[in-house]
Amino acid sequence: MDFAFMRDTFLTLMGGVPLTLNLAFMSVALGAVLAMLLALMRMSRVKVLDWPAQAYVFVFRGTPLLVQIFLIYYGLGQFRPTLQQWGLWTFFREPYWCAVLALTLNTAAYASEIIRGGLQSVPHNQVEAARACGMSGFLLFRRIVFPIAVRQALPAYGSEIILMVKATSLASIITMMEVTGLAAKLISQTFRAVEVFIVAGLIYLILNFIITRIIMAIEWWLSPHLRRPPAIEPRLEAAHV
Repeated sequence: MDFAFMRDTFLTLMGGVPLTLNLAFMSVALGAVLAMLLALMRMSRVKVLDWPAQAYVFVFRGTPLLVQIFLIYYGLGQFRPTLQQWGLWTFFREPYWCAVLALTLNTAAYASEIIRGGLQSVPHNQVEAARACGMSGFLLFRRIVFPIAVRQALPAYGSEIILMVKATSLASIITMMEVTGLAAKLISQTFRAVEVFIVAGLIYLILNFIITRIIMAIEWWLSPHLRRPPAIEPRLEAAHV
């Protein structure tokens, strides 16, 4: 192991961290919006809404993300004249937007099931108690249902965020120079795959460790009822002689 080379490699690959985080958090943010919509469609009990949402989740959870990226970036290029007529070619010709779209569609399928599980885990008695206090509609959802659902879904959703950070490495196959893309380029120049990939793995490990700690902090903040109450020392009364 050449540690001097690994140090230089670390500094080189760190240049891809901003793009890695950009792809991850852009797709997670857009995917969260789509996932909420899909979850509400699944819970609507309206077949016209439920069946398309089920089909969407089935397709995107049942096919590899790599295949989805290839279909969006390379497959849609076969329909270039049609996309140009619709004014969409400027979007689909950019590898960045194709990567964001593929990651967004993929994470939305998984996140919708996480969100749906969180919403369904809200205790019915708490909803009834809120209704007895005069809450209904959006106020009930904002004050009771949504906060409880977030606390229930956060651990699983945190795992999905970590998976998306690692999934950004697949963007390197469509010429995106994030951490893995820079690693592949460096390997083609130096032919030292072991050291380069060890450093790349270390960078992903550091990123996911930080994200894990942030998620744990948010989970702790959202769960005050689970915290251990501070110990109260008994007050000693002065003895009267």
